[in-house]
Amino acid sequence: MFRFDEKIWFWTLLVIPVIILLFIMLQIWRRSAQKKFADSLLLKRLSPNQSTFKSVLKILVLCGAFACLSLALVNPKIGTKLETVRSQGVDIVFAVDVSKSMLAEDIAPNRLDKSKQLVTQIINSLTSDRVGIIAYAGKAFPQLPITTDYASAKMFLQNMNTDMLSSQGTAISEAIQLAKTYYDDEEQTNRILIIISDGEDHDGEAIDVAEEANEEGIRILTVGVGDVKGGPIPIKRNGVVLNYKKDSKGETVITRLDETTLKEIASEANGVYVNGRNTNEVVTAIKDVLDKTDKTEFESKQIADFKDQFQWFLALGILLLFVDIFFLERKTAWLKKLNLFNENF
Repeated sequence: MFRFDEKIWFWTLLVIPVIILLFIMLQIWRRSAQKKFADSLLLKRLSPNQSTFKSVLKILVLCGAFACLSLALVNPKIGTKLETVRSQGVDIVFAVDVSKSMLAEDIAPNRLDKSKQLVTQIINSLTSDRVGIIAYAGKAFPQLPITTDYASAKMFLQNMNTDMLSSQGTAISEAIQLAKTYYDDEEQTNRILIIISDGEDHDGEAIDVAEEANEEGIRILTVGVGDVKGGPIPIKRNGVVLNYKKDSKGETVITRLDETTLKEIASEANGVYVNGRNTNEVVTAIKDVLDKTDKTEFESKQIADFKDQFQWFLALGILLLFVDIFFLERKTAWLKKLNLFNENF
């Protein structure tokens, strides 16, 4: 596992496109100046050893050197030691709605992206709790099993989209049923399911299934994403809105946040409902519930020792700088005979 100590130094990589741009501008200026001096055939006779290929190669070596030095400043580290750690926490499963209605932009930037932001911020507020992720639309699909690897959780979360499930619709009951299989200990009293959705429920069984989950000791928290006034579902291509989803009569479909359903689900499962418009309020409300929940002790594998790797990138960067300094733009004699790059004509 890799870790970066000083990510801010990644900004130094912007030097590379600047170098390339300056090189291109220099070549354009040089060619323009040379054309004023003499025609191309005469210039080749006056400077027969000038190599365009080696000029490009020289600038690529310089860019490679800057890239290595930037990585050295970032100081990448690699995990070298895996330890078993005992900690206390809560098992939390996030069920994220990925139906097409989540593309509605009645909450910025859209419902799905807002859901991802909410889950990411909740995960950032956790310490030793375990998390799992479920994606659901017409069916539910396991994204990530219960784990303490928050980095993986956020990576899987960002890859979620409305095209990942072919079965469209919104079946919250499917997500609750799948969540039941996530918890490895049926005797746990600290099993939390957080449903992030616009509240649309096309199968109408979510409330009954939530009651069953509550009887099995699963507490359900719901977060409503969207606006009660609703909004159309955009049809986009390359980020441009081409049209909006229509019904069988040709009317634009307006999808609305159904807070009533989400509140009933939470009520049946000893949970709470939170409107997802304000991220800080959502994180605070969820954190408050988790803090009052019993903790269970469990074992997890964690990387406990990281070793610096900056020295390798520093050495390679310095080496490339030396190569660039002594790298001549003239044609190499033996390569000139081979004429690999058709530069002799």
